[in-house]
Amino acid sequence: MSRLTDTQLVILSAATQREEGTLLPLPASLSLNKGAARVVFESLLKRGFVVERPAQRGEEAWREVVGVRQALVITDAGLEAIGVEAGNADTATEELECAANASAMPEAGNAAARDPRGELAAADNVESNITPTVRPGTKLARLIDLLEREEGITIAEAVEAIGWQAHSVRGAISGSLKKKLGLTVTSRLVEGRGRVYRSAGKA
Repeated sequence: MSRLTDTQLVILSAATQREEGTLLPLPASLSLNKGAARVVFESLLKRGFVVERPAQRGEEAWREVVGVRQALVITDAGLEAIGVEAGNADTATEELECAANASAMPEAGNAAARDPRGELAAADNVESNITPTVRPGTKLARLIDLLEREEGITIAEAVEAIGWQAHSVRGAISGSLKKKLGLTVTSRLVEGRGRVYRSAGKA
C-alpha cells in the first residue's frame, strides 16, 4: 500500500463508496478549509491517484476551468494505493475502517486565508492533528476484539470470522492497528494453530 496521510486515506476510501468514484463531498469526519483541501487534492492529482473530469449535473466541483466545473474521481492507481482491487471498490470502507477525525486549528485557517504558504501550513497542521478512531460494529472493531482475547487469533481464523482476505487482515494489523492506532500486537507460534496474534492495547 502506498504511503498516504490519514486525510488522503479517508478521502480515497469515501470515494470508493460512490458510484462514480468522486471525491466530493468530503466525508463528515473531516473538517478542512478550502485551502487545505485544495493542497490535499493537488497532491493526489500529482501522484495519479485521482483525475479531473467535467462535473456531471448534481456533482460537487473542486474548481472551474474556463467556465467548466471540474470533479475529481479516484483512479485505479488510487484504488491500489488503499489496497483495493479495481472492480472491488465497494469493499474499501470495510477494508479501511480506521476513520480519522480532523479539526483544523483556527490559527492555521487564518494563515491559509492570507496566502498560499499559509494554505500549505494549514494542510500540514490539519493532517498532523488527526486522531484515528474505530467505529463500533465494524470489521476492524471486530478484529480488535478477537486480538484482545486471551487466546488471540490466527490469520486464518480472522479470515473466517471477519470475511476479509488474508492480505487484508495482515495489512490491518501492521497498518491500521500498529501504525495508526498505536496498538501493541505480538505474535507467537502455537502448536496445532500456527502463528497466533494478540493485542494488549496501546503501547
